[in-house]
Amino acid sequence: MPDQTARRLGATLTSLFVAALVLLFLSRVASILILLFISILLGVYFSAFTDDLVRRTRLRRSLALTLAVIITLVGIVGIGWLIVPAVVAQTQDFLAALPENAQHLESQLLRLAQKYPLLEGALGPEGGGLLESLLSGASQFVQQSLLPYLRAGTAIAIESIAVLAMALYFARDSSVYRDGLIAIFPPRVRHIVRAVQADLGETMRAWIWAQLLSMLVLSILTAIGLLLLRVPYWLAFGVFTGIVGIVPFFGTLVSTVLPALFILTIGGWSYAIAVTALGIGVHLVGSNVVQPLIFERRLSVPPLLTILSILMAGALLGVLGILVAVPLLACVLVVVRHVLLTYIYGDDDPRVFESAVLVGTTGTRRAVAMTPE
Repeated sequence: MPDQTARRLGATLTSLFVAALVLLFLSRVASILILLFISILLGVYFSAFTDDLVRRTRLRRSLALTLAVIITLVGIVGIGWLIVPAVVAQTQDFLAALPENAQHLESQLLRLAQKYPLLEGALGPEGGGLLESLLSGASQFVQQSLLPYLRAGTAIAIESIAVLAMALYFARDSSVYRDGLIAIFPPRVRHIVRAVQADLGETMRAWIWAQLLSMLVLSILTAIGLLLLRVPYWLAFGVFTGIVGIVPFFGTLVSTVLPALFILTIGGWSYAIAVTALGIGVHLVGSNVVQPLIFERRLSVPPLLTILSILMAGALLGVLGILVAVPLLACVLVVVRHVLLTYIYGDDDPRVFESAVLVGTTGTRRAVAMTPE
């Protein structure tokens, strides 16, 4: 008995030591793992695009993949050629006028504090306490997480090429990597791995297409609305809204508040409220009307977990972590549902974690087969 206890203690200590080494290794290569995840997302996009072209044109997969890449590049270059010069010009003008607009905004806040004494503590004795702290915090976060990364131009080029290459290899022979991953698991659990892979593939496709559509809709509707309201720099604000829309909740908040604060400096409170109402309306229409109409299935993730994942990813991994927080959370939830709830706990109730994966517009979810081999 003492020998058996000693062996169990040794096995436990060894397992803890190995787990600690794995965690240390993962912490050292976290940025590389993020790049790998981004390449997988890009590969899923190219794979879905290629599958659609093969189904419609009957081309060989290699030719269809080449065509998908060409169409994507032409689309990016075309959109860039149409709007980038105007967006750059408007952004430069906006940044040049930013100090003056900040002074106007501070004056507005001072008058508001004089009207409502309760706000004086939040705004500071000179009216800029809250505004300065927010701007300082945002600036410090960007400098610590993004600017050092952007300074390494050569590293960015190499990593971008690596991400694109990995994505194309994955899209060309995705079955090779899927089958290879399944093969390393014991036969008795391969049906679980296969189910997880199928669900992850559907989830990532849904997120990618829904995200692209959402960004496009947000940009167009915001730009048109701001143009009708005669807001300066309407195109720059519209593009900015689409870009930051990749981050749920926080992107919506920033893209709504920023133009409202700007317009407050030149148009007053009623004008700012109108711009805020426009931002809220655009995001509500994009998420609750456009996506369900276009897509039969959408990705639904619990809002509380979404916010927590973004905060944690931002604290641990910086800006890149924020960008991949939501799809990474969706992947984690899929794995938890299949492995922990279904396989370990044996819970076959389809309502469990239903809101964490793909949900149809009617509220039903397609089940993934999990029959053992």
